[in-house]
Amino acid sequence: MGKAELEKKVAALLTEAKLTVAVAESCTGGLLGHRLTSVPGSSEYFVGGVIAYSNEIKNKILGVGLDVLRKEGAVSDTVARLMAIAIRGRFGADLGMAVTGVAGPGGGSEEKPVGLVWVALSGDKGCRVRRLDLSGKRRAAVKTGSSAAALEMIVEYLK
Repeated sequence: MGKAELEKKVAALLTEAKLTVAVAESCTGGLLGHRLTSVPGSSEYFVGGVIAYSNEIKNKILGVGLDVLRKEGAVSDTVARLMAIAIRGRFGADLGMAVTGVAGPGGGSEEKPVGLVWVALSGDKGCRVRRLDLSGKRRAAVKTGSSAAALEMIVEYLK
């Protein structure tokens, strides 16, 4: 599915289901919100988002505990899950979507290499978390791939 087709499919499914979505983004830096709002009429389903790039914002705005951030690091399934749940609640959205990862080219480690990304979707059916391995990709490709995976999770959730 092409890039614009994916956004249109998400828009159609959210509109048809009369559901709203809010996003908490880290490594995508606002790209997910941009993609969700690239379709005319997106105000019907997109309520807003937070670019929580720093741990301080993940803690202060999204309520991710400092103990969790210290123990597991910002790039973890737990943090992605907590971000998705928090953004959904704070914004009163039907769905909460979160992305956290290492976009590169620096910042990676042996344990958490560049291209490691966690995507989470919170909704009435619970919270789903997916690990992405986008290693070997450039920064822009990690961001694009992560945002596409997030949109695909919404499609899967709504089907």
